[in-house]
Amino acid sequence: MNKAREFDQSVVAELKTLLGDRVSTSAAVREHHGKDESYFPYALPDVVVFLKTTEEVRDVVNICRSHRVPMIPYGVGTSLEGHILAVQGGVCIDLSQMNQVLAVHEEDLDAVVQAGVTRKQLNEHIRHTGLFFPIDPGADATLGGMTATRASGTNAVRYGTMRENVMSLKVVLADGRIIQTSRRAKKSAAGYDLTRLFVGSEGTLGIITEVTVKLHPVQAAMSAAVCSFAAIDGAAKTVIQTLQAGIPIARSELLCALTMKALNAHNKTTHREQPTLLLEFHGTEASVVEQAQLVQEIAKDNGGMDFQWATRPEERTRLWEARHNAYFACLQLKAGSRAVSTDVCVPISRLAECVTATAKDLAQSSLPVPLFGHVGDGNFHLVILVDPASKVEMEEAKSINSRLVTRALAMEGTCTGEHGIGMGKMDSMRKELGDDAIDVMRDLKRVFDPENLMNPGKVVPL
Repeated sequence: MNKAREFDQSVVAELKTLLGDRVSTSAAVREHHGKDESYFPYALPDVVVFLKTTEEVRDVVNICRSHRVPMIPYGVGTSLEGHILAVQGGVCIDLSQMNQVLAVHEEDLDAVVQAGVTRKQLNEHIRHTGLFFPIDPGADATLGGMTATRASGTNAVRYGTMRENVMSLKVVLADGRIIQTSRRAKKSAAGYDLTRLFVGSEGTLGIITEVTVKLHPVQAAMSAAVCSFAAIDGAAKTVIQTLQAGIPIARSELLCALTMKALNAHNKTTHREQPTLLLEFHGTEASVVEQAQLVQEIAKDNGGMDFQWATRPEERTRLWEARHNAYFACLQLKAGSRAVSTDVCVPISRLAECVTATAKDLAQSSLPVPLFGHVGDGNFHLVILVDPASKVEMEEAKSINSRLVTRALAMEGTCTGEHGIGMGKMDSMRKELGDDAIDVMRDLKRVFDPENLMNPGKVVPL
């Protein structure tokens, strides 16, 4: 990608004076930080810095601002819409070494962490407390990155997304100010909700350095099940009817037949290669049994063929690891392919209609396109496998994505349930929200970042 700005090399000297050997201009380091899991071409930063404190972030922001150099915050690079690509060059601010759990308030059910703490790290740290952090997007992403992209995941149907589980943030603004967006109180009516403004801002309004998150009690009993269906419509209807019946399932994942084929090959398992639901139930011993029996009856009415139970912790872990490996398993379906990954979310009452229509559309495609997702909240994904060098395949992938988004919007859904906007869905967001809403976002961007230095080229065009 062409850079719009010439990089001022004196910036490197100032950064090295501040940070010493935690500044890198090596090609290997820059390349590692110039790619994510998206299909977009690499876009390398000019320099990468590894920071450890909020004050260091502030100092780097001040250096970048004085030289009008773009800044791109970086966690572990697992984003799917080009969020961390340095499309205008500049300084990549790697926050992975800001990995301290600063406080755990067991009685209040919350924790304060630096932005580079990963979800697995936090859960290991609090394992002895009987609490856990539920947001699980699959990848072991940093909590700062998950906050910036408003991440979701397999547990969202019961525990919500990052939007519901972030209580407060510490943020470095483009002008170098450090702000705390709120306190630890469970609710507040004190002014504008700055916390929610930065959750999902994708690094375009400021750099998140600390996150206060909600924790949840580990339930007394957990069980999981696998159920296959003759048709994908039956699987989706089972989820809808389960939720409408008020059954509090903890996880609900739909995987199409092609995804199951990929998982069997990747994990050497023998699941039916048909549309499948992965379910999990949390509660007391009695409530978990009751929930599972109710869902089993609903599934049977919709063509569910059998329930395979996983009650032991190691069995459940193996099951969900297989689901988390779905993206990489699907890549093996087409040798040398890259994935154009996309997602939508629709009201739960329209889920079966949207999934079924999408499956019919994909049946006409010349490309392999696995479908899977967190259908308990109306969200599902496509992994469109393409040869990135093929113009024809890339155009077909974009056409599939466009039809998917149009379908979801027609059902009062959204163009992305959890991947975010990044570079890939700016046009889709305009179709969803309209020009006036995008103009308001642009106005906010100009207030917080008038020189467009914070992750430029993402979310809203200036």
